[in-house]
Amino acid sequence: MPLQPQMTIRLDAEARTFTPGSTLSGQYWLEAILPEEVKAIELSVLWYTEGKGEEDLGVHFFRRDTLDQLSYAAGRWIGSFSTVLPRSPLSYQGLIVKIVWAVRVRLFLAGAKQHVEELRFRLGSVWTPKGIAK
Repeated sequence: MPLQPQMTIRLDAEARTFTPGSTLSGQYWLEAILPEEVKAIELSVLWYTEGKGEEDLGVHFFRRDTLDQLSYAAGRWIGSFSTVLPRSPLSYQGLIVKIVWAVRVRLFLAGAKQHVEELRFRLGSVWTPKGIAK
């Protein structure tokens, strides 16, 4: 039975809200993988919209790695990242549209299989309409 890859993303800051121009940094771990099955790992810091209308997506930071570029300790592969966040777009939780920021790790495996993990965070502090949960 093939292994089911496990991915974890962790930010260095305890808070998940960042100001524009601040540094976002953290690590990601890959576990339960066979090294010969891994073709590449993509790390992105990006934003996208959710809600009505067309969805937009913007990539702020992107890096493509191989396992050779990661550290290995305690049975897991470890990658790290750091980027200075832009001024916009700011995170927004509206009635019609939401702007979501996230760190996304995409694992490309043999046989055209992919595994994706995402960790959301907030950029900025924008007023949220009454009745919308943050």
